[in-house]
Amino acid sequence: MAELAALWIVRHGESTANVAATAAEASGAELIDLTHRDADVPLSATGEEQARATGRWLAGLPAGHRPEVAVVSPYLRAVRTAELALAGTGVPVSRDERLRDRDLGILDGLTPHGVRSRYPAEAERRARLGNFYYRPPGGESWTDVALRLRALLGDLRRDHAGQRVLLFGHDALVFLLRYLVEGMTEKELLALTRQQVIANCSVTGWSTHRAGRLTPEVFNDVAHLRRQGARPTREDEVHAEPV
Repeated sequence: MAELAALWIVRHGESTANVAATAAEASGAELIDLTHRDADVPLSATGEEQARATGRWLAGLPAGHRPEVAVVSPYLRAVRTAELALAGTGVPVSRDERLRDRDLGILDGLTPHGVRSRYPAEAERRARLGNFYYRPPGGESWTDVALRLRALLGDLRRDHAGQRVLLFGHDALVFLLRYLVEGMTEKELLALTRQQVIANCSVTGWSTHRAGRLTPEVFNDVAHLRRQGARPTREDEVHAEPV
């Protein structure tokens, strides 16, 4: 199967749930103060500016390096990020439910402290199984998400061979795309998740050169936000690195 010319994924801009989660964890609360179901969480004002800054970065890319097609998570925060970032570009956009965020089941809306307090048996089971294979009741494991992403990658390679594809999604997807595209092991992936927090509107990307396969170029990069004057969020303070 032919390879993509380039693949990027942009995490959505800061959402109101990101803000609420930061506040809940800082206060030691068990519950995150959420007012929307996960699929309907909007961007914060900061998130909208981050998305516009991403759009200014995209507009500044050389014509031969800009994305030719975009595929977006159906969750509102990702859809709105894509709308703002791609406004006026003419890049065709489609939504794919395989790019949705990981479903946390009964743990949805809980802080880490809340999980340990309300579901201690689940906290113990997660510690025993490890984050990669642990599936919360009613939710998904990381491997469940990897399966749907693996199928999506196959479709992208079939339908957009030789093209530059831009995805808009969520933090877990960024990690798992590295796992799939780069052939990481469970150990390597989990080490990466301990080292990095995926920043809002960060860019992770791969391109195909003479080797004929996607090779990593940038990971968790937010330099474009700072260049475009977007106000960083707490998650943007993590260090990005070329790969």
